[in-house]
Amino acid sequence: MPTLQGQTLFITGASRGIGLAIALRAAKDGANVVIAAKTAEPHPTLPGTIYTAAEEIEKAGGKALPCLVDVRNEAQIAAAVAKAVETFGGIDILVNNASAISLTGTLATPMKRYDLMHSINTRGTFACSQACIPHLKKSKNPHILNNSPPLNMEARWFAPNVAYTMAKFGMSMCVLGMAEELRTDGIAVNALWPRTLIATAAVRNLLGGDAAMNGARFPEIMADAAHAILTKPSREVTGNFFIDEDLLRKEGVTNFDQYQLVPGAELIQDGFI
Repeated sequence: MPTLQGQTLFITGASRGIGLAIALRAAKDGANVVIAAKTAEPHPTLPGTIYTAAEEIEKAGGKALPCLVDVRNEAQIAAAVAKAVETFGGIDILVNNASAISLTGTLATPMKRYDLMHSINTRGTFACSQACIPHLKKSKNPHILNNSPPLNMEARWFAPNVAYTMAKFGMSMCVLGMAEELRTDGIAVNALWPRTLIATAAVRNLLGGDAAMNGARFPEIMADAAHAILTKPSREVTGNFFIDEDLLRKEGVTNFDQYQLVPGAELIQDGFI
């Protein structure tokens, strides 16, 4: 079976949710995980810190390096990348997972929130990629994976929440451009997005509470899909916009009930699908 054993992953927003799930899946292989996230102290409404995530990763069989990183801060990114290279000898995989969301229309989106989404989603992805690429070039199987949706330039994806869509599509445009830019370097750049809602704090707090959670899948489906991508030869898989369920079906997965938060409940399709 393909494995991430000995590989070093730099994962933004890995203190909880999908980022942590991807980290734990890699840890089961014996990977090194750099937890680049900004929660160092317990949050009143959000689970996990970079330190609790590190404990979970170590228990799962991996090695962890918790780094306090706000992806809006270039100095913090640079320091975390340098520490990762010093600790593990390099970086093989970058997962741009950190994201901010506000499903609001134009008049209901304060510019402060607009700036937050674009600074974290698009700019943060670009900044982390820029910092990691010199080290990825030295890896035997380098990957960049962005947690962002397929690019579909239709008004229906923009109209309900134009600011958020622009910010997430910015991450996807990084995939489109960097995949071609870095092709000769052998660095794979891909996107991964869920077919359904994923049971995370963002879904519970911002997208419908328990009703939304009941129609969601566990983050592990994204983690398994990410694992399938990141273990493939980087020169053979780049510039793709993967959907978790579709990818796993091609990988031979037939039991998707294992990922369902509430067995038998009607799943809620993601807003970009």
